[in-house]
Amino acid sequence: MPEDARLRLAFCVTELDPGGAERALVELVTRLDRTRFAPRVYCLSGRGALVDRLEGAGIETVLLRARSRWDLGVVGRLKDELVRQRPHVLQSWLFHANLAGRLAGWWGGVPVIISGIRVAERRSKWPLRLDRWTQRLVDAHVCVSQSVCEFSERVAGLDRRKLRVIPNGVEASRFSEAPPWDGGTLGIPPESPVMVAAGRLDRQKGFDLLLRAIADGGRFPRDPHWVVVGEGPERKNLERQIAELGLQGSVHLPGWRADLPGILRAATGFVLSSRWEGMPNVVLEAMAAGLPVVATGVEGVRELVIDPETGWIVPPDDVVALTTALRALLTDPAGGVQRGVAGARRVRETFTWQRVCAAYSDLYCEMCRERQLLPQVGST
Repeated sequence: MPEDARLRLAFCVTELDPGGAERALVELVTRLDRTRFAPRVYCLSGRGALVDRLEGAGIETVLLRARSRWDLGVVGRLKDELVRQRPHVLQSWLFHANLAGRLAGWWGGVPVIISGIRVAERRSKWPLRLDRWTQRLVDAHVCVSQSVCEFSERVAGLDRRKLRVIPNGVEASRFSEAPPWDGGTLGIPPESPVMVAAGRLDRQKGFDLLLRAIADGGRFPRDPHWVVVGEGPERKNLERQIAELGLQGSVHLPGWRADLPGILRAATGFVLSSRWEGMPNVVLEAMAAGLPVVATGVEGVRELVIDPETGWIVPPDDVVALTTALRALLTDPAGGVQRGVAGARRVRETFTWQRVCAAYSDLYCEMCRERQLLPQVGST
């Protein structure tokens, strides 16, 4: 396709630090067919670790350097950039980028505005109200799971006709082929099972519930060690809780780790203790690494984990049920291996970035054809 016939796409994201949602955006943008699409990324904040990958793939990335998440001046700066680019489609990603993007896109005359809803927000009602009050500026909302779609209609009050579902994907080989990590670096004996949890150290992720489940479980079979990978505002509270529960010898908080694929490959199982989610990327990553998963039945989980084929699903906030499932996994190593193999197969067959990229590409083309912006562009 000639250069001037490509769809110009603008992607707006709150930040580009290596979180699950941010990595998903980078995977999508870098995999788009450049003969059909001309993407550019706008980041409301400063330079995050993921900018290098975008720039390495030849994706122009504009840093708008908002002074805070409520820096209203960033809307004007984004509008000016959009006027210069003249995109056919603006795709925003995460709440603050959704809000700034739809205001700047409307102000700058972008023909198609699509927002990305990555989580069923339960921390505060204000994000839901702001989404509802500004939804007339949006042509479509892409929800990361069917359960987030249902939440967005039922609780947030968004127009069902504008809601679409496109799940996350995972590069399975990055996890299935990673060199296994050496737990000895944290003082873990080679014969000890390793259970991994990962995510931002935030109340949403329920790591405090996991610690209670570990403590309530007493002596688990085979004396496992528990590695919670991630960083965040709850670190001090979790460290205090570990000390109070007497778990210093078996629970490790190594912070954010670039070698998470290797840590997963070396593990016996994975646990997600979240209070709410959207579609947790880390569960897909654990399944890709061949791990059985114990997860709370929050948004998106039942679309990933099949109980009992690939793991165990327990009610959110139920410490007793979480303890029971963890004990079941550690009591039956062979059964855990079988569940891990089934989960890896499910990921390879269903949750690929090829499928995700094709779904977004089709959506962009469909919305532009409806508005006769670029009728010569076909679907994938």
